[in-house]
Amino acid sequence: MEQVIMNQLSYPILSTVIFLPVLGALLILITRRSWELLTKWIALGTSILTFIVSLTLFTDFDKSTHKMQFAEKFSWIPDWNIYYFLGVDGISVLFVLLSALIAILCVLISWDSIKTKVKEFYISILLTTSFMIGVFCSLDFFLFYLFWEAMLIPMFLIIGVWGGPNRIYAAIKFFLYTLVGSVLMLVGIIVLYLYAGNTFNILDLMTKTYPYNMQLWLFWAFFAAFAVKVPMWPVHTWLPDAHTEAPTAGSVILAAILIKMGAYGFLRFSLPLFPEASKAMVPVMLTLSVIAIIYGAVICFAQTDLKRLIAYSSVSHMGFVTLGIFALNTQGIEGGILQMLNHGIVTGALFLSVGIIYERTHSRLIADYGGLATPMPIYAAFFMVFTLAAVGLPGTNGFIGEFLILLGGFTANKLAGVLGATGIIIGAGYMLWLYQKIFFTEVNKKVMGLPDMDIRETITLIPLIILVLWIGIYPNPFLDFMHPSVQHLLERVNTGGVQEANIAKTIMEVIR
Repeated sequence: MEQVIMNQLSYPILSTVIFLPVLGALLILITRRSWELLTKWIALGTSILTFIVSLTLFTDFDKSTHKMQFAEKFSWIPDWNIYYFLGVDGISVLFVLLSALIAILCVLISWDSIKTKVKEFYISILLTTSFMIGVFCSLDFFLFYLFWEAMLIPMFLIIGVWGGPNRIYAAIKFFLYTLVGSVLMLVGIIVLYLYAGNTFNILDLMTKTYPYNMQLWLFWAFFAAFAVKVPMWPVHTWLPDAHTEAPTAGSVILAAILIKMGAYGFLRFSLPLFPEASKAMVPVMLTLSVIAIIYGAVICFAQTDLKRLIAYSSVSHMGFVTLGIFALNTQGIEGGILQMLNHGIVTGALFLSVGIIYERTHSRLIADYGGLATPMPIYAAFFMVFTLAAVGLPGTNGFIGEFLILLGGFTANKLAGVLGATGIIIGAGYMLWLYQKIFFTEVNKKVMGLPDMDIRETITLIPLIILVLWIGIYPNPFLDFMHPSVQHLLERVNTGGVQEANIAKTIMEVIR
């Protein structure tokens, strides 16, 4: 049975979306260094055009099938049986769209804050965008690994060149953690290639059955790469340092897209390629997820740095994602995918918000703020919406994802579901504490007279506000995208029986 739907458009849309940012980077490269304003407009125009083109994926996508769509395939390196093979399904298409949107916001938020090596900065942003989209579209393991590793280079530069005082330490730590995990995954890819008859075709590899012991070994080889990217406890320690030292755009890319690639890897590769090992590792993965949820939430109370607090909250929130994925049922996995999207929106927005205030005060210390709602009421209103979304208030996108994850968690393991729910309570505590500390205590002298958000900053945050409310009130369009792909994935993993399928169907009908 054919596993893909070849590109139904008159042009290669996935290649266009991937390489438009590269074209923009090349245009910036040939401009004069003194033409900083032109550089910014090229970066912004390229990002907007990439997003507009990517919207075709949203409007022309067939939601009734799990097959890979808009596929492009041709022989690339025949001697090694390597193909340039692209395609998206209902899982990956959402992250292509999010990546394209985030690129625009990163350019906008950096407009005035990046003052040195402006050309190089926007080239790095555009290349990172291109490589991230490539990861979500690749259906050949060789191509996937190229994009996966290439993404590290511009991200390393963004942290190491334009970051804070400890940027070199944070950049090297980020690079080494992710590289070591990726090398182990490379070994696993080579083993699959040789065992399956010299093919890197991901869809063909998924049709084959692998011995149980081999699955276990390969599961952990891929786990090394994906767990670091998520990041799961205890390999999470690179994230707070990278977030704290990175410029605002770097933090947004890390939070919104890059750490989603680990969870995406579990969904795209670990579950369908190693189904028996994945089922065997459920107790371990649920345990690590619950630890991340509670540990990440509790440690937030000890933070004095705004960005570091949000970074640790990401560890907690991504714990919910892996909890949903390894619940191995429809509601858990769909909730996990939706929460990946939600976390990218909300945490990306929080880092953008921190960047806005940092440009005015050049301080990330929570103690340096207080009563900020008085001089900056519009900013306070935006921050409140994102805070409530992070807490998971009904009516915001965070609620839908966490609700589905906890349903799946309770179905898979009641203890994991209960402990996961405590993480929501703790999360509400530290986020509301943070908001009260920054906005509603006595007005700090350091924030008196600060100007409120300008038009550029408001435009940057408005799309994320819209998504927070859209998904929170009407998540159906997003769930419709992923549902056939999730059902197909579960058939591959073969976890559910008739009773579970009926429960999942009933719950999804209620949610919709």
